[in-house]
Amino acid sequence: MNRELLSFVIPCYRSEKTIAAVTAELIGEIEKRADAYDYEIFLVNDHSPDNVLEVIRRLCAENPKIHGISFARNFGQHAALMAGYARCKGSIIISLDDDGQAPVESIYALVDKIHEGYDVVFGRYPDVKQSGFRKFGSRINRLMSETLLEQPKEISGNSFYAMRDFIARDMVRYRNPYPYLGGLIFRATRNAANVDVNQRERLVGKSGYSLRKLFALWMNGYTAFSVKPLRLASMLGVVSAAIGFIMVIVTVLHKLINPSVQIGYSSLMAVILFIGGLIMLMLGLIGEYIGRIYICLNSSPQYVIRELINIKRDESE
Repeated sequence: MNRELLSFVIPCYRSEKTIAAVTAELIGEIEKRADAYDYEIFLVNDHSPDNVLEVIRRLCAENPKIHGISFARNFGQHAALMAGYARCKGSIIISLDDDGQAPVESIYALVDKIHEGYDVVFGRYPDVKQSGFRKFGSRINRLMSETLLEQPKEISGNSFYAMRDFIARDMVRYRNPYPYLGGLIFRATRNAANVDVNQRERLVGKSGYSLRKLFALWMNGYTAFSVKPLRLASMLGVVSAAIGFIMVIVTVLHKLINPSVQIGYSSLMAVILFIGGLIMLMLGLIGEYIGRIYICLNSSPQYVIRELINIKRDESE
């Protein structure tokens, strides 16, 4: 009987102390259904400053089903996942983090849900083990995804998910330097589901996402996959103009009714600052879109691979 191939992609950054344990536990879990499933694992080193590349080399030497990809510089988690997806051969592709928080024991819960007919299945954490800052960021991200990317409101997305291979093939067609996986997934399908799983505590260290990195990630998603921010800017312009027109009418009527009323310098400055701020905001937003278009036209790479381990380099690379 032919076994179904499962592909696993794990971005690695500052995880030299955890990736070996995560990989070993993953293989142990996969082998519980070894009669039905085979596997391949891609470990993508996102130019980590620690010794994780040497750990990846050792794991690849010990197991030919483990494959390593090492970037020439840091390109981010989403680019690392895209590099893995481009080389996956499995019919189902599963993504998880390198810090041990993903409940590896639930991988077949995702796979079984996929076999019910869904294209993408996300693990959902009823009890999220994150700092208050990250929880707030996750709520903002979900709200913006539902509004700008049209993510189904009943779906809770995170970095532990499984998808069918045709979704990954569509995603890797995107070659621009600002990949955002939520936008790529939901532009391909709305046939998604959740499975409740238990998030674990991080094995070592803390999250590498700062406020700056989270903001940059949001900008990637909402300027690369939606024009709604531009529409919002247009609406703000209309509202601002309407408010200004109403204030002019009110000021003129007030002056006609009571000629002794002095026109206030402070109110005039407040209006100028308000309208000027809106104009600068809109110009900045338009500039962000134009800047990304310029970078894409310059063929900036999504990622650059320095080394492949247990993988034959394609001639196109």
